Amino acid sequence: MRTRFFGKALLMATASFMLAACAGNAPCPATDVQPVNGTQALLKDTTIDAGQTAAQNATTPATNPEAGPAATQPQATPSDAGQTAAFDSQALDSYRLNTPDNIPVDTLPQAKEQPAAASKQAPDPYTAFPALAAQVFAHADTLFASGLTDSASAYLERFRIIKPLWSTWESRVDSLLNMLGKSRAEKIKAFEPLVLQIQNMNRAQAAYSLVAETADSLIALAPGDSLTRWAQQQKATAYKNTLVKAKKDYASVKSLADDHAQFAEAQKKAAELQMRYRDFENELHIQALIDYIAGLAAANDSEAAKYWESHDPAEALAKIDDLIKAGKYAEAKKILNKLKASKLRKEANAKYQELANTFCNAQRKTTSQLFSKAQKQKDDAKKKKLLQDAIAPLEKCLNEYPENSQRQKVIDNKQFLEKELAK
Repeated sequence: MRTRFFGKALLMATASFMLAACAGNAPCPATDVQPVNGTQALLKDTTIDAGQTAAQNATTPATNPEAGPAATQPQATPSDAGQTAAFDSQALDSYRLNTPDNIPVDTLPQAKEQPAAASKQAPDPYTAFPALAAQVFAHADTLFASGLTDSASAYLERFRIIKPLWSTWESRVDSLLNMLGKSRAEKIKAFEPLVLQIQNMNRAQAAYSLVAETADSLIALAPGDSLTRWAQQQKATAYKNTLVKAKKDYASVKSLADDHAQFAEAQKKAAELQMRYRDFENELHIQALIDYIAGLAAANDSEAAKYWESHDPAEALAKIDDLIKAGKYAEAKKILNKLKASKLRKEANAKYQELANTFCNAQRKTTSQLFSKAQKQKDDAKKKKLLQDAIAPLEKCLNEYPENSQRQKVIDNKQFLEKELAK
């Protein structure tokens, strides 16, 4: 509404100024005198000197040195001014520059009302004004190229005298900006309690769900663009803070199951984790953790868990090194699997990997010795038998400890021997 009012005001001011020189009983001075035909018109205003006043324009006729003796123009009447004011700037320029003088003003087409959809689209001053100025200069160039120098001068002078209007527009812009600033300050003050609450929540690193709920309450009150963006940024900050904490809690719950065999407690904590961090499922995959712990619990030896309620797992773990050195791998493995149901599950898992590596290294050593003998054997049948015997220890390693750290090396060794056997 303001934009439409501003445009109409500017249009009325411009039209009134253009008719000021022809108002009253004073004749309007002539411009470039050219033969008039159906497509070419005469500019009705003369060149306006920058130092002249409106009164001088109305009383002092000017001569056109290019066109010869001045020719009087039809006098403008108050009704003419009112009718002309109804045109938009494009229609008015078309009338003054391209319409023959003998065509009455009231026969010209009136400016059409803009469609409702177009009126809702606010113009961009940053592009609209430069575009309009470019059109003005282009039209002046066209007049000059056509030899209508006086008309071009008069047209450009009309562009120059907009400067006082521009100062008025700037003052109005400053006034509106001041008013908008006060309105914004009042809004900020009205929403200050919620703003402070959100700030304090993030300083204390409150849960994302609480910060998001409060921020959404602020956004729902339509506090304005700046506060809405600020509230969204606060939500993003709270999300990052809570995610860091959630990852720590996740690792703690997983450790209960992996390292301490506390499967029941881990399942309980995982369920609480899922409820507390329901907004972070995509990042944490908490449901997958719950399923993982349930699998460990199902595979757990319940009898072994009861055993460690009355026996010391640390004492049993201390015997493992001696068993490994003695080559008693099967006995060591049995104790370690039992220890996985104790509070020393983490230590038992680590020692289990040590056992697996030791066992597989021994099997690979046996394989290496058998392969060396096969290489020296000239009898093909005996050589193939040695190669088959060399493969057996590797298969034993993979069967006994399928998850050992040397698994890929063992597989590579086996594939090599199988190729040798196929030759």
